[in-house]
Amino acid sequence: MAVYNQSGPNRLPGETQVTRSASALDRGLERLRLAAIILLVAAVALVALVAYDAVAVTHALVVFLCLLGATLIPWRLQDAEQAKGEAAGGAAVETAVVRALVEGMPDPAVLLDRAGRVLHFNSAAGQLAPALRKNELAQFALRSPEIITALRGAIATNEPRRTTYLDHVPVDRWMELIVMPIAVPSAFGGSESYLLMTFHDQTPLRRVEEMRADFVANASHELRTPLAALSGFIETLQGPAREDTRARERFLAIMQAQATRMARLIDDLLSLSRVELSAHVRPDTLIDIVPIIREVVDGLEPLARDRQVEIEVTLPTTAVTIAGDREELLRVFENLIENALKYGASGGRVMVSLVIVAGVDGASEVRVAVRDFGPGIAPEHLPRLTERFYRVDVGDSRSQGGTGLGLSLVKHIVNRHRGRLLIESVLKKGATFTACFPQPKPPAAA
Repeated sequence: MAVYNQSGPNRLPGETQVTRSASALDRGLERLRLAAIILLVAAVALVALVAYDAVAVTHALVVFLCLLGATLIPWRLQDAEQAKGEAAGGAAVETAVVRALVEGMPDPAVLLDRAGRVLHFNSAAGQLAPALRKNELAQFALRSPEIITALRGAIATNEPRRTTYLDHVPVDRWMELIVMPIAVPSAFGGSESYLLMTFHDQTPLRRVEEMRADFVANASHELRTPLAALSGFIETLQGPAREDTRARERFLAIMQAQATRMARLIDDLLSLSRVELSAHVRPDTLIDIVPIIREVVDGLEPLARDRQVEIEVTLPTTAVTIAGDREELLRVFENLIENALKYGASGGRVMVSLVIVAGVDGASEVRVAVRDFGPGIAPEHLPRLTERFYRVDVGDSRSQGGTGLGLSLVKHIVNRHRGRLLIESVLKKGATFTACFPQPKPPAAA
């Protein structure tokens, strides 16, 4: 385990002194090699002068030592900026080419010096860790224990390190970190050690694995009932009801309803899996949601007439823009309004409204509320409404054609849009479902 001192963060004891001594020795030997001919000629000339008694031996020795000392002094009359960079130990990587290479990497990448200070990082790394600052220690910006452990291990051993960690902000993402030591040749034949950190998003692979497992478990459980019903009706039609026209028509209608339910269940499962797969990618297309809500209300008018429910819509006359995915937003409002029409039909009306609420930090929030005046929901059910296949009344839900996935799908879509879903209900006074979305700041304010 590495031990750290106060003289240099993330350096081993004596590491700074040893490195500097080795670098100074290398530079001294390099200067002697370059000045070897001059020193040889000077030595021959001084020996000749001593042989002819033109110069005393002591004086000749002093002159030679002065020449030798002059060769060891790092005289440099040009390229002062480069000399300053080499003195800092970072001239080899403080170039436009290195900066361009790091910036051009598709994954988040950070280049560190041997002490763990940030030299370069690309825009993807800046988005992943906004606290990254040049010439500051990377561990101050990347506070995950797994990252710090891997970074310290690479610094201490100068060997590659690899780790996987879960990033919870802004959404859960599985990330793989690779810390790779890099040896860069120095100006005097030696080499300087640097560290390249690259981050790889493993979330899609994890989501695919979870989606496969969840689909098998949930589909096998929820499809068992309609499949059993279909099998029973088919046996009945092949046997006792073979010649019964009235029974055949009734059974075929039930079979069609069960097949439709299975198709809708599979469609909801696939939609939910697709949303979860892209949950870490926030939509960036600006969309006016007012016409989307009107389109959904118009499409559900036949259902409202069948249930004898009046839909009251309160929407602004101007555009209300958010960053979102149009098809997913359609699914959100369709599920919320359809649920209100089905389960709150006894109240006789459903209210759909849109308001813009100003936040304390200056950011506005768009809230779309769907309220019904039906029987309401008991308080103990509210925390679990957005769970997969959770139903307050299983029989009522299945009779209404529900799959138990609608609110779960709504929650995941709203989360992907970096919003939130609020649920309020009082027994015998109806329920209100509110989808809240952050509104983009205007360019001037941004």
